[in-house]
Amino acid sequence: MSERQNTADWADWIGRERVQHETLDPARSQALSTALGLPPSQDELPHLHHWLHFWEVPGPDRVGVDGHPQRGDFLPPIALPRRMWAGGRLTFHAPIRFGQRLERRSTIISVQPKSGRSGEMVFVTVRHRLLTEDGLAIEEEQDLVFREAATGPAPPAAADILDQPDPTWRRSLVVDPVLLFRFSALTMNGHRIHYDQPYATRVEHYPGLVVHGPLQAILMLSDAEARIGRGASGFGFRGLSPADDLAPLDICGEAVGETAQYWIAQQGRRTMSATVDWTGDAR
Repeated sequence: MSERQNTADWADWIGRERVQHETLDPARSQALSTALGLPPSQDELPHLHHWLHFWEVPGPDRVGVDGHPQRGDFLPPIALPRRMWAGGRLTFHAPIRFGQRLERRSTIISVQPKSGRSGEMVFVTVRHRLLTEDGLAIEEEQDLVFREAATGPAPPAAADILDQPDPTWRRSLVVDPVLLFRFSALTMNGHRIHYDQPYATRVEHYPGLVVHGPLQAILMLSDAEARIGRGASGFGFRGLSPADDLAPLDICGEAVGETAQYWIAQQGRRTMSATVDWTGDAR
């Protein structure tokens, strides 16, 4: 039975909730900032560093061949083997300080099958609400995509930036296997495409190790906030094409009114785009 035929079964997963709690230790955030060559925060959790928390660590019998936790506990048991973080949208309401007790309330809000050039896909959107004892701090929606197994190298992506004007801001970063391993460890991300080169190239047919989508998002938002000099009120990002460890990443951006448009470029193609928003009550 195909994934499309199972859509009725997935309706039962919409509205499924999970609540998690964690007290924020500064060590993970400070380690990531140091690994990226950024000044570590001593008091306040930098934006997007909440992704370093709420680890999911299943036992060895609950880990899939790709290194991800097996599905069927919180996420629906979609049979398509490849999983990627396709994008997301966040609103920052209030700062989060180290040592605070943080609650994350997660809800599956949609499960949508689609067909594309690369075959059958299923998109799952999860809403997270992060609260401290002072109230709501972050609202977030994450878009996950499940895809068919790769049978060979993917065709070149159409996300070409050669016809785009030069960005206002640009900096280059070499993303090597050490940084990818560190980010995987700090986020407890077991997906083998980020650190297991034979698996990434021979099984999933990527040209090299894959740069995490969340890592690219952090690079864009931290660059924007450093240039503007204050924290954003909102951030949205979308994956366009996989980035790998075989060439430097160019972090590009330009101001557009009360927002900034950002993208990651690698060898003449965009791998991710983002919008940074300062129109709300930025901290």
